[in-house]
Amino acid sequence: MNWLWVFAILTVLGPILIAVSGKRQPTDKDQPIGVQTGYLCLVLGGFGLLSQWMSFTAVMLVFVLVTGVVTGLNRFVLAKRRSPEQLQPHFVEYARSFFPVILVVFLLRAFLVEPFQIPSSSMRPGLVVGDFILVNKFTYGIRVPVLNNVLIEVNKVKRGDVVVFGFPPNPQVNFIKRVVGLPGDVVEYRDKTLIINGERVKDVADGTYDYLEQGLAMVHSRQYRETIDGRSYQVLKVEGMPPVFMPQVAEFPFRENCRYNEEGFSCKVPAGHYFTIGDNRDNSHDGRYWGFVPDQLLVGEAFFIWMNFSEPSRIGTRIH
Repeated sequence: MNWLWVFAILTVLGPILIAVSGKRQPTDKDQPIGVQTGYLCLVLGGFGLLSQWMSFTAVMLVFVLVTGVVTGLNRFVLAKRRSPEQLQPHFVEYARSFFPVILVVFLLRAFLVEPFQIPSSSMRPGLVVGDFILVNKFTYGIRVPVLNNVLIEVNKVKRGDVVVFGFPPNPQVNFIKRVVGLPGDVVEYRDKTLIINGERVKDVADGTYDYLEQGLAMVHSRQYRETIDGRSYQVLKVEGMPPVFMPQVAEFPFRENCRYNEEGFSCKVPAGHYFTIGDNRDNSHDGRYWGFVPDQLLVGEAFFIWMNFSEPSRIGTRIH
């Protein structure tokens, strides 16, 4: 289904329904059903269309500004011009209703926490498909909405943090990976072993881990407990798989900082960037293939699983 056409139709249909619906009578408590349906179509269609080219936060900001301006104009200008018996226009009524709700949601998502859903197996065994997680957007500082520049610094990114960020080749898509390289670090992954600044990251065999990938194929992995800067977590490796699939390595900014061969790779992390990798080492599209994450694309640190409909026992689990 082409959702772009669906959203476009809703956006056009909304004003038509509003225009052809009858006016509300002074004795009527609610707006005509056509007007209500029209505004619903307009909001859904407009939100869907804007989201094709803008981030969710940017779309929310647009709606906050539009409803806020209408609410302000009504309070300081339009209301003073209306007679006491005159009803307020329906666009004012809906703007006043939507504005406080949209503003609260925008502020929560922009500065405090934001929910995400895990779409792939790249962070197994810690995170599985179907996990709904919360991301702390305050951890790395207060950022300017949309631009995402740090306004007030709180904490710095640490090795081992599980972070959500805008995918560098397409920032509208959010990825979740583990940070293993900070600015200036030399990150190596050779013979399936992670090395940071010349020191091998400790990993200890921790049994096996089998899972069904996309409901089609059973994947048999070896599980290891890896420890980086005092933080311990589990990673998966599949015997016989190469450390990097060379045909999938793309061109990316600062590609000259990396060296690849059959044994693996070595990358020096540039200033203002981070190197990330998935815990499911042989089933993760990560920094090995598309490079570094600019600080400006960071969304926040993942810290809590709040829902999983398929595995309720995972609800309430902290992310390590």
